[in-house]
Amino acid sequence: MRQQFLGVLIGAAFGTVFVLVNSGAPVPAALGWVLRALAVVVLAAVVVLGLRAGGRPTLDDRPVFGPGYRVVVIGEVVLLVAGFFVLSLLDAPVQANVAWIATVVGLHFVALASAWKTRSIFVVGAVLTVLGVAGLALLGSAAAWVPFVSGALSGVTLLGGSLYGVRQA
Repeated sequence: MRQQFLGVLIGAAFGTVFVLVNSGAPVPAALGWVLRALAVVVLAAVVVLGLRAGGRPTLDDRPVFGPGYRVVVIGEVVLLVAGFFVLSLLDAPVQANVAWIATVVGLHFVALASAWKTRSIFVVGAVLTVLGVAGLALLGSAAAWVPFVSGALSGVTLLGGSLYGVRQA
């Protein structure tokens, strides 16, 4: 399996999970189910398009999961764990976790854009970071909407970025 397709597939899978888990109340039930169905359809499209792309070269034959990737992932894990610890110390509502995850995953993509010299990933990372920070800002006044804003919309962003990425491969 090509490295770039594996990366796109990971993004699409996580995006689908974000949408499936975070498309509940206060979002109207019908909209939640439409979002979930579309997420599964987009994931299937990413798989089909990725398999059809075959063995085309990716990232100018640079390794996708090389040393730069490992440094970014280690940083991501450290930020996630430290952030969860701080959130628990602050007695933050449980919705803060999805906002923190979106923020850190967004930063992860911004850093990967630099490591991989790929601008399209930067856009996904910037949007995810904004959605995560927006969710953190909503904690005081509209905490019930945080899973939708930071979770479901982040999932939609990941799926859109994955679909774009697999079309470019």
